[in-house]
Formats: sequence, C-alpha cells, structure tokens
Amino acid sequence: MAPRTDKTTALRVAVLADSDTRWKWGALTARRLTAGDRGGPAQRVEISGLLLRGRSTPTPRQLAEVGDVGIASDRVREVTAVEFLHEVRDEGYDVLVLALVGGAVQAMLHGLAALGPAARPLVVTGYVGVVYEKLADGLLLRHGADVVLANSRHDAERFRTVYEGVGADASAVTEAALPFLGGEPYRPKEGRDTVVFAAQPSVPASRAERTYLLRRLVEHARLHPDREVLLKLRSKPGEHTTHIEEIPYQRLAERIPGGPPPNLRLVYGHMGEVLDGADLLVTVSSTAALESLHRRIPTAVLTDLGVREALGNHHFIGSGLLTSWDHLDGGHRPEPAAGWLARQGVAADGTYATAYDAARARVEDLLAVGRLPAIAPYYTPATAPGYLPGILARHHLGPDGRPLPGTQRPRETGGLRGAVREAVREAARGAYRQGVQRVAPVIRRMGEL
Repeated sequence: MAPRTDKTTALRVAVLADSDTRWKWGALTARRLTAGDRGGPAQRVEISGLLLRGRSTPTPRQLAEVGDVGIASDRVREVTAVEFLHEVRDEGYDVLVLALVGGAVQAMLHGLAALGPAARPLVVTGYVGVVYEKLADGLLLRHGADVVLANSRHDAERFRTVYEGVGADASAVTEAALPFLGGEPYRPKEGRDTVVFAAQPSVPASRAERTYLLRRLVEHARLHPDREVLLKLRSKPGEHTTHIEEIPYQRLAERIPGGPPPNLRLVYGHMGEVLDGADLLVTVSSTAALESLHRRIPTAVLTDLGVREALGNHHFIGSGLLTSWDHLDGGHRPEPAAGWLARQGVAADGTYATAYDAARARVEDLLAVGRLPAIAPYYTPATAPGYLPGILARHHLGPDGRPLPGTQRPRETGGLRGAVREAVREAARGAYRQGVQRVAPVIRRMGEL
C-alpha cells in the first residue's frame, strides 16, 4: 500500500453500516472527512460501501430512499463480520467508518486488532443522531477507535467525561456535527400550510401510546381541514431500520374510524425533501427535529406522553421546543432557545460549513503518522471478562477476536461452483431477513396476547 501521505495515490475508504440510517450517516461522514485537507491539493478518494448482514440490513428500496450519499450502488455490497475483517486485511483500506451499533463496533475493533494487518486502517465511528440512552454503554463499546465523532459540543463534553471517568483515553473524541444537516433555510410560502409528524420506529413503543399519537394527528387534521398534514414514516411494514418497529403506524392507520381525513397523508422518502415543504415539524424525539431546526423550520417536541428518558424527549429540556398537541391545535409555535441550539450542533447561524474542520484535521494528522499504534479498546478479556466474550460471539468471533472455527471465509472457486454457492448464500440471506423482519415480530405479538 502506498504511503498515506502520497497524494498521487487514491485514499481508500470503506464504510460498514448495519441499517439504513447508519448507512446515511456513515457514507456522508466519509465524504465530509475526506473533502480535502487544510490548504493542500485535494486527494483522490475511493469510497466503498459494505452492509453488515443482520436483522436491520437495508433493502434496495431503503438505500434508494436514503438519497444521494455519493457512493455508486455498484460499490455497495453485503458482508458478514468475518467477511468484512478479511476484506480489510486483503484490500488495504486507509480509513474505515464504522456506522454500527456499539456492540458491532467493539467486535470489529477486536477483530481488526486480532488480524493485525501490517499497516492497519484508521478507524472512525460515532452516533447517527441524538444520544439519549445507554450513554456509558455505547461509548465504552466504541472506545478503541481512532476518532469517536460527537455531533455537538454538548456530546463531546459528555463523551470525554465518560472516558476520563473510567480511566480511558479520551483523545479520540472529536467534535463535529450530524453530516446530513442541510437544505435551504425555511421561507413561508403563501397558501402553503403543512404540518409534518416525524414518526419513530420504537418511540413510543406501546400500541396504546402510538394509537394515541395517531389519533391526535387525525384530530389535528380534522380540526384544520385546509392544512396539509403528513405522517412521515421511516420504513414500510416488514422493513427494519436502526430500531425495530413492532407496531407500524400504517397498520394502525387502517383502523381509523371512517378512514383518514383527506388532508392527512402517509409519506415516505428522503427527510430533507419532506422538510422542503414543511411549515411545522412535530415529533416525540426524532433526529429530524435537529434537521428541521438547522433550517429554521418551526419545530415542536411533544410532551403528551410525558417528558421521559424512555422517550428521549428529555434531551430537549431547555430547548424551548417542548409543547403538546393541545397547544399546537390552538396555533402555538415554539421558539427555540439560541443557547441550547449552539450547544447541540444545529449551526443554524451559518457555522455548519466549518463543523467538520477539527475532525478532518485529526484524520489528516493521524494518516500522516504512517503507522498507527495497535488498537486498544477499554474492554478487554481482563477488564470485562463477563461481558466482552458474548459481544464478540454474536459476530462469530472468539474471546481473542479471531473468527470462531467454521466461520472462516471459504475460498472462491469461480465458475459454476462459485455461482451455485452465491445463489445459495443469497437464498439464505433472503430467508434470514424474512425471518427476523416479518416472522419474528408476528410471533412476539402473538406471545403478548
């Protein structure tokens, strides 16, 4: 592999993601981190996309709906954890962006350390949105990466406090912002009056609470017949996103007495495109609120179900956005608190263009080192002997991070045998996804009856 400082050689970047939203975060993060260095000539960059096989692996439809992330579809393919580790060893990537749940990040870090490539890649990870639960757990599972991105000053301070509090190196924590903020600033349009409710797959979780929110949305539409009311959905029934959706709003909407009012529609698609026509964004705690605030669109965070850690809306305490459907029905529009916005990385003041400067500088400095030190996660067989082995086993890795017996990548043979093997693999993948995305939720619901 050419030296990392060699500008004549393309910088090779791989993004590994395990859901549609994390794919969006990872791909856009990779592009922002490699958008050119500080004053020097831009280096050619090759970005490859890898999807970690599992219950939330995005479908082609979900990938298309994410929008343009700058990676051609022919450079995106599905892999297992073990296949990914062999890919890294064989391909000689310079940078890895791990857009994964915390346990998968930890497994990949230990797997990379165990494989020990001669010149290991720089590893970047972070969070796809608001961090409102499992702060310590998620952070310590990400420890060992060279760069742990924080989406705001508020998050960066919390992340460093956690690492330092357990005696772990906190130098990887780097302040940035959500990579998908953008779009034109909000401008009211004469004759347009559109309210968008950003639904979440797992918040709230219960049927009663989800039915309540849908009922209030329907009542709002009926109360304002001249207003367009959109229920923005993340996925279609049977598809999974970052979180499992056991009770889809689509199914609940089928039971609305008399059907939905004519001014209420269920919509999919890219959130940015939906926000282009929004005059008010309403949510419980979706990251869409930050996208909306970035564009100065009026935004409301609901308190109808309480302000609770389980809902994530406690994150918005002090924002000025907390309100209820009763107030929204009466015409209230919350005003965001400027100080809160500044600490949350929203950058509605126009500073978003520089939000990735520090992260880009850290990546460039580390790449210039030439040979990075060994990966050293906080969790080891000595510090977490009752926790780490289970995390690694879920990804078919042993306690030492090496692939378990029987999970080694088979040698490719090509020709008819290779084609048959690939066909069998694809059938197995389809059966697995059908089981975890369609059959398992039905069985769980039946068990609750």
